[in-house]
Amino acid sequence: MAAQHESAAGAASSEGSTASSLLREVAEVVVLAVILYVGISFAVQAVHVEGLSMWSTLDNNDYLIANKIDYRLHAPQRGDIIILRPPTNNSTDFIKRVIALPGEKLLIRSGIVYINGHKLDEPYLPDEWTNDNSYPHNGSDGEVMPANSYFVMGDNRNRSQDSRFFGPITRDRIDGKAWFRIWPIDHFGNIYSQVPILETGTASVGSRQPAIA
Repeated sequence: MAAQHESAAGAASSEGSTASSLLREVAEVVVLAVILYVGISFAVQAVHVEGLSMWSTLDNNDYLIANKIDYRLHAPQRGDIIILRPPTNNSTDFIKRVIALPGEKLLIRSGIVYINGHKLDEPYLPDEWTNDNSYPHNGSDGEVMPANSYFVMGDNRNRSQDSRFFGPITRDRIDGKAWFRIWPIDHFGNIYSQVPILETGTASVGSRQPAIA
């Protein structure tokens, strides 16, 4: 009889140990999942493109992965497609391309961008740029970007609200760099097949040397 009690007690103890081990494993998996989720959320962001301001590089309803830690390591570069909050609105994300960097002198005349007097070739523009195609609006020979400020524009210049209207944005308004496209699946991958190229040679239009930012 005592042996039966001992056998039953041993079985109960074994079952309790198994249940405890299972609960511990489940807890470890949950904790690991939370850590991974927080880490991934800190590093990357899924971005839904709404509208056509970046067409034809990006289309309406594209989905992108944005890198949120890139700019903790280095400054934004010309040609980067960035996720930003415009100066007048903290609740809305815009997607634009970096055109001019801190300390550079920007001039736009008849749809042609000049940086420190050098023409910027932009092969990604989808069609002729005819709306709001000159900057600064005061007719001067250019505007120097303030320290820590960037001039951004959409690739679809005729249908984009950007720095031509709300001015240069400061670095703290930039939330991340668009990394690659994940949807639609037939356009999965690289979004930087075409990038702006600053011509070299003698500067002639709105010429100046870059300032120290």
